[in-house]
Amino acid sequence: MDEAQTANKFSIGAKRFGNQVKTFFGVPANTILVAFGLLLLVLNIVPAISVITDTFLVHSYEYVPGKAAGDLTGYHYYEVFASSTAKGLFYKPLLHSLTVSVLSCCFAVIFGGLVAYLVTRTNMPFKKFVSAVFIFPYIMPQWTLALFWKNLFISTGCQGGYIGELQALTGIICPEWFVFGLFPISFVLGLHYAPFAYILIGGVLRNMDANLEEAATILNIPKRKIFTHITVPILKPAILSTILLVFSSAMSSYPVAVTLGNPVNYMVLATRMQQMIQGTGSQIGQGNVISLVLILIGVVILSINQASTSSRKQFTTVSGKSGQISKINLGKVNKWVIGGLLCLITLFFCIGPMVSFLLESLIKNSGDYSGGLTTMWWTSTTEIRNGYKGIFYTPEIWQALGGSFLLSICCAVLAGTFGLLIGYAVSKRRKNKGAQFVNGMAFLPYLMPSISLSAIFFSLTTHVNWLYSMPFLVCIIVGVLKYIPFASRSSLNAMLQLSNEIEEAALIQNVPWWKRMTRIIFPIQKSAFLSGYLLPFISCMRELSLFVFIAPTGMILTTLMFQLGETGCPAFENGANLILVVVILLCNWVVNKLTGASLDKGIGG
Repeated sequence: MDEAQTANKFSIGAKRFGNQVKTFFGVPANTILVAFGLLLLVLNIVPAISVITDTFLVHSYEYVPGKAAGDLTGYHYYEVFASSTAKGLFYKPLLHSLTVSVLSCCFAVIFGGLVAYLVTRTNMPFKKFVSAVFIFPYIMPQWTLALFWKNLFISTGCQGGYIGELQALTGIICPEWFVFGLFPISFVLGLHYAPFAYILIGGVLRNMDANLEEAATILNIPKRKIFTHITVPILKPAILSTILLVFSSAMSSYPVAVTLGNPVNYMVLATRMQQMIQGTGSQIGQGNVISLVLILIGVVILSINQASTSSRKQFTTVSGKSGQISKINLGKVNKWVIGGLLCLITLFFCIGPMVSFLLESLIKNSGDYSGGLTTMWWTSTTEIRNGYKGIFYTPEIWQALGGSFLLSICCAVLAGTFGLLIGYAVSKRRKNKGAQFVNGMAFLPYLMPSISLSAIFFSLTTHVNWLYSMPFLVCIIVGVLKYIPFASRSSLNAMLQLSNEIEEAALIQNVPWWKRMTRIIFPIQKSAFLSGYLLPFISCMRELSLFVFIAPTGMILTTLMFQLGETGCPAFENGANLILVVVILLCNWVVNKLTGASLDKGIGG
């Protein structure tokens, strides 16, 4: 009897548990959270374990006294941090990275903040043009400005230099420090990230209550004091966010540093890590240690940013009591002079690169402007150099462009869809610990520098043979993981704006979940959801650092361009750059037309 009762109780308990499981997974949000919780846990933790393990293992090509291949060792950490070569191996590149990051922050905040102030708070003309064009350097690939800088200023006064565009036009010979090394790397990165400052600072200036400054004006406080004691303190959170974002991005920047760091051998952490992992006499263990350092720096910086934005201190600058924004009168003449000068500067740095790339792809020999222009680098049907015909007839370039398109589409579709589902599930269960866990895991890849994430998955492929043989799949996984934070945050913000009553009304009518998503929720917040697809597409098209270790040369256009530059084909490199920039700008234009979304929207442009 006891056995029968026990069996009956067990049967009832099993049925009850089964019903609870069925009820739990009957809620779509719960199913999504469990599925993506496990998926993101695997994709984040397994590669991280692989790269950490690599730093403690002796590799087959290394000699460590008293150790055999596969043994545990602290040799890599000793080599990076405490050996006699540590200064050149780690500390000097670290100092270079920190210096570049600080200077980049200064350039970005000063230039971007000044443009934002002129556009939002003055009567300067040409605002729409400046606002639209100013964001080009950020939309374009990171090394676009670096290659433009090199084309324009390189001269016979540099190591391995030749006549650049400025020397050819004016005869001016630029010193080497101006073309390669600390200054150009910092300045170009500052220009690339200046739109960060423009967008963040401009958004605050655009919405700031005019009463704050008008009250000070009534009290006869000088304009200089109004700016330093009222405007700047209000801008402090936006400026701090800009500094931290630019600093974090510049610390792990690879394309600009490798373009303008040679031939003077100006090493930063990213280029040192690339040299260790992919160079001759591979030092993967030491390279992975530097990768962990970059990740740690990124986590610390973004934690500081999170702490600063979530503090209790608050500046109330939008009160609803003043709809007017006080405009500073620059004067009848000054406003046209300042507006015209700013137009010339933005044209030079935003349109200039495309003109430079076109010119460099039309001269017969790099640095020789005396022989006139030629279209042979574009139209030749016979081999010109290193096995390449004209760009129009070189299948490698168009195959690489097709590879970039295919990779970008795959990453955008998967990252956008996964982000949409994660955003939906987290918004429905936002007070649940499981939802908070999934939201945190989805955001985790954002904390990792792109080149470190590439190194992490490269390390994983060395241990998993079938992944090593499928580089395109690895690139998709890495791209999706990196861009999920963009899509999930965009979707989460959109979902939090929707009332639960909208979906509940359909639920009462027994409308299936997939129909509720496709017929009700998605159409209502279409623009926000589409940005979760389109931003990863454009970002992936211009990405190099994320795929530098895992994409074979020629699989995507960004890696092929670097090979063209290294193998002595500058005309091909410039032509391929021009193609990529035009394609990216066209994609951005189509995105704006289809969705109405624009980076500079709402700032004053």
